[in-house]
Amino acid sequence: MPAGRGGRRGAPGRGVVPAGRDPLTGIEVAFPVPADRAFDYLADPRNRPAWQSSLRAVAGVEGATGSEAWTDVTVVPGLRPRMRTVVSERPGRWAEEGRFGPFEARLELRFVPDGDGCRVRADFTVGALGAGPLLTLAARPAVAADLRRAARILASSR
Repeated sequence: MPAGRGGRRGAPGRGVVPAGRDPLTGIEVAFPVPADRAFDYLADPRNRPAWQSSLRAVAGVEGATGSEAWTDVTVVPGLRPRMRTVVSERPGRWAEEGRFGPFEARLELRFVPDGDGCRVRADFTVGALGAGPLLTLAARPAVAADLRRAARILASSR
C-alpha cells in the first residue's frame, strides 16, 4: 500500500488513518501484541488509569466481564462520568458509552490481527448540546496519544 494511505507498519503505537476512514474521529494504532491480548487489556476498566491521561482512577466497577459499568474519576475535579460496556465481542470489537450531565460519549475499538500484533481502530463521538463535533475533534489527539501509551505499556510487558 502506498505511503500515506495507512499501510505502513511503524514503531508500536504509531497512529495512522487508513484510506476511506473518517480523518476526524477514526484513529488506528499498531499494537505489538495479538488482538486477544490488546482486547483484554483495553477492555478492562481497571487498566484505564495506566494508559488514559484524563483519568486518576476508576470507581465502582460492577457487572460481569463484558458488561461492566464504572465511574471514571477524571483529573478534572468533580467530573465523574458513569461509563458502561455496550459491546464486548472478544477479540474483535469492544465499545463503551458514558454520560455526565448534558455530555455523552461513545468509544468503539476494533481489533484487527496484523502479523504478530494487531491494529486497534478507535472511533469515537462526543455529544453535547450542539458542540459535539467540536468536542470530538478536540479529543482526537488525546485519544490517539492514549492508545499509543497503551501500546507502549503492552510492548514493555512482553
